[in-house]
Amino acid sequence: MNNDEHTTGSANAPDLRALSAFVDSELPESESAAVREHLARDPQASAQVASWRAQKAALQALCGAPEREEPPFIVLRARIPWWRRVAVAACWLAVGAGLALALGPLVPRLTGGGNGDVMSFARRADIAYAVYTPERRHPVEVAAAEEEHLINWLSKRLNRHLSVPSLQEYGYTLVGGRLLPGEAGPAAQFMYENQGGARLTLYVTGIPKDETAFRLFRDGNRRTFYWINDHMGYALSGPIEEDKLRSIAIEVCGELGGRPETWQ
Repeated sequence: MNNDEHTTGSANAPDLRALSAFVDSELPESESAAVREHLARDPQASAQVASWRAQKAALQALCGAPEREEPPFIVLRARIPWWRRVAVAACWLAVGAGLALALGPLVPRLTGGGNGDVMSFARRADIAYAVYTPERRHPVEVAAAEEEHLINWLSKRLNRHLSVPSLQEYGYTLVGGRLLPGEAGPAAQFMYENQGGARLTLYVTGIPKDETAFRLFRDGNRRTFYWINDHMGYALSGPIEEDKLRSIAIEVCGELGGRPETWQ
């Protein structure tokens, strides 16, 4: 397979087919290296790849596919032509658009009106926790060793100065962070870990509306305390005991300039 099949001719930049093949680990190492170099220079393409990886990881998590260092067996499958992939994707896109039109009027009733809009970023935070905390080799994009670069990078992408609260007094140290696609723009996820390997994540994203409410979202054994301050949504997620997570969330809110004393 030649390089022209995976790149656009003028700028020699990877096209969507090449990026998709890169996410699926289907490119030769030489082409993968070229794509990695391009992603380091192209934030838009990097965000697209991050989004696809998140979707792929979410599907694997939902299907219960365990992460393995070495597969116990090798499955040989026929390579699906790119045009067939595009056709299938277009069909699913059409189905999704049809469902959106059909269910659109029901959304306010299903989500509880305006409160559903606020809760949506908490759901995204919970999904991001479920997807990335099981990762052992690549839990974050930028490690805590490059904390200054991590903060500057994510602050620039979210167009807001961010700070990373310390959770050392609770036994959690910063692992690092990553950029995620949010509902109305980019979002950031900071990950923490204690000596026992348990992890917490702090999800940060811009929110159109502003309020001081403090709420709890549950999914299985995972809990997410979330709040909004100065048009920024924050969500602290983890599987730890509810009262302890609430105490940490109150501390984090105060450290980030919020007013937890206003919470009822």
